[in-house]
Amino acid sequence: MTLLSVVLPVYKVQGYLRQCLDSLLDQAFTDFEIVAVDDCSPDNSGAILAEYAARDSRVRVVPLAENVGLGRARNAGLDHATGEYVWFVDSDDWLAQGALTAVADRITATTPDVLIVGFDRVNWDSKVNLSGVIQVLAAAPQTFTAEQWPRVFTILHVAWNKVIRRDLLVKLGFRFEQGWYEDVSFTFPVLAAAERITALPRVCVHYRQRRTGAITRTLDDRHFEIFDHWGHAMALVEEYSERADKLRPVLFQRMMWHYLLVLRNAQRVKKASRRRFFERMHEDYRRYQPAGAVRAPSHGQNLRFQAIERGSFTQFRLLQQTIQAAKAVNRVRRVPLGRTKGFAKRVRQALYRGYYKLQLRGPVDEHLALYAAYWYRGVTCNPAAIAAKAGELAPQVRNVWVVSKARAASVPPGTDYVIAGSLPYYRSLARARYLVNNVNWPNWVVKRTHTTHVMTHHGTPLKMMGMDQADHPAAAMDQNFHAQMRRADRWDFSITANAHTTIAWERAYPCRHETLELGYPRNDRLATATTAETSAVRTKLGIQPHERVVLYAPTHREWLPLGKQVLDVEAFADRLGPDTVLLVRAHYFYVTADHEAQARRGRIVDVSAYPIVEDLYLAADVMMTDYSSAMFDFAVLDRPLVIFAPDWQAYRELRGVYFDLTEVPPGELAVTFEDLVEVFDSGSYASDIAAAQRDRFRQRFCYLDDGKAAERVVRRVLLKESAS
Repeated sequence: MTLLSVVLPVYKVQGYLRQCLDSLLDQAFTDFEIVAVDDCSPDNSGAILAEYAARDSRVRVVPLAENVGLGRARNAGLDHATGEYVWFVDSDDWLAQGALTAVADRITATTPDVLIVGFDRVNWDSKVNLSGVIQVLAAAPQTFTAEQWPRVFTILHVAWNKVIRRDLLVKLGFRFEQGWYEDVSFTFPVLAAAERITALPRVCVHYRQRRTGAITRTLDDRHFEIFDHWGHAMALVEEYSERADKLRPVLFQRMMWHYLLVLRNAQRVKKASRRRFFERMHEDYRRYQPAGAVRAPSHGQNLRFQAIERGSFTQFRLLQQTIQAAKAVNRVRRVPLGRTKGFAKRVRQALYRGYYKLQLRGPVDEHLALYAAYWYRGVTCNPAAIAAKAGELAPQVRNVWVVSKARAASVPPGTDYVIAGSLPYYRSLARARYLVNNVNWPNWVVKRTHTTHVMTHHGTPLKMMGMDQADHPAAAMDQNFHAQMRRADRWDFSITANAHTTIAWERAYPCRHETLELGYPRNDRLATATTAETSAVRTKLGIQPHERVVLYAPTHREWLPLGKQVLDVEAFADRLGPDTVLLVRAHYFYVTADHEAQARRGRIVDVSAYPIVEDLYLAADVMMTDYSSAMFDFAVLDRPLVIFAPDWQAYRELRGVYFDLTEVPPGELAVTFEDLVEVFDSGSYASDIAAAQRDRFRQRFCYLDDGKAAERVVRRVLLKESAS
């Protein structure tokens, strides 16, 4: 018999599921199975489970025909479990390294009915708080029962830090009940019935404190379900424990603490429902109050208990306000005055912001869409493709662009625009019904009610982004993740190019936007490009018909000085031969306003400032890059791609990546200069093997690039049509 069955209920966790599964399957201990219950998850979780099950026999997937909720999904997993012990792990959490070995050793040594393990709390901003549960567990006897050591009832009521003998669950018929707080009516009766409990005072579970998606951050009257679960817990403890009288006082205190936790959390109980919630607390206080005085763990908690006992919501609310005011006073800190440098500029900005706030009082212009790209660098990327298609399908919407003063000359004729920082700019930002950008708008921009913010992004991610950068601070240029998330909170829609991007963004930007997995609009042109269009672009760039064009588009490395490159392009161009033109496009971080659009030096053409990158893709016979997202766009053309990755190990460790590019390259891969030259000298970049690699890459990342992505976005966002 397998020692351990890990029951993993899975529902809408595509951004976290791989980390959870990897944390299990990468453990040194192997005598376990994963019973993954796909609770009819509407996202890509099912596909991820299928992928893992196909490559590891320890993963068994139990698909459910309909969504049944966490409790019933756990029950379904229990029905399929074969292990001696069962561990109900949540699929958005993950296990610490060595956790399974430690659990197995403790089980073997103590043969408990229930093993309670330690955990830490990992906040969405990557701050880690070590749980006080570990100190409580460290003080526990070798083995005990709930009656012998009732402090077990002060430990978190969840099921995911309890490893339970399966025979105990089957013999007594323990099942999870349906609804929120279902752990309460399961965990406490199980602990009361257990004849042998033991503890493991080390971090075994990394408990993820999600920014969105958890019931702790959901304002809903379903929080009233907590009362039914605690009522059932109280009844079941009486049924399964011969000495329930010893457990009743500590269980009562835990129940009241739990009720207070929920009521005091402004993100749970609606304001209009709080008095009714309090009244239910008062009823349960009177119903379950043990004999004798009830002592709360703190003076403030004791005062709250007294208010609950009296049933005075007014007294309770006044007490809460007094405590909060006292805490606020303690948090007051003096803030030093800033320097006066740039005083005139700040005064001007303050006046303009005042004008912006004044404009916010005006009505929203239902027919105005405001577009921007790359921090006002011009009319380009996904927003440009959306604006063009909007002009065809939604002519009633007026499209206006924001560009910097330095880029105004590059705006195509006939395009309406405002200069960033001008009064028309502030007015448009305040009044526009639609705001479309491939990066975030400034921090101070207000998300008005009945406006729609569309984040188009500007690439399929290989490197980690958003919150995922918290684990890679060496490359995180903006480490104020709270500000990043506040900006992302303004999004109504997030456009993604493929399932890979959808999954990555869910983890990187844990906000409440709707994902539109529709393909990248900027790639429509590539998907529909003709031979005649390619020839016209090459002529425009001054390329002769017989010349081979290699486009080199390296990415940015935050840890290198600006301008320092990993490839000597002059030396490389010399090795390519006289009939090859090398187009070099530096990352946009390196491009200044005075850059020439096309600067030619022999066979090298600097196209870093060329405004339309799609022209360069069309002109190229082959692209060479390292880790740039440009590879995903160029792959749409189904032309040869070469990856030059001399510092892959450093990039992977410092920047963080979502997958190993060396395992699934879009073509030939070189790690040294000589290898790179050989790839071009031999022509292997255009071989059948390279084509097969590219085809596998395209199937994973380019399957939505059919030339209609912009239309899908316009119909969904501007025309309010449902996604087909």
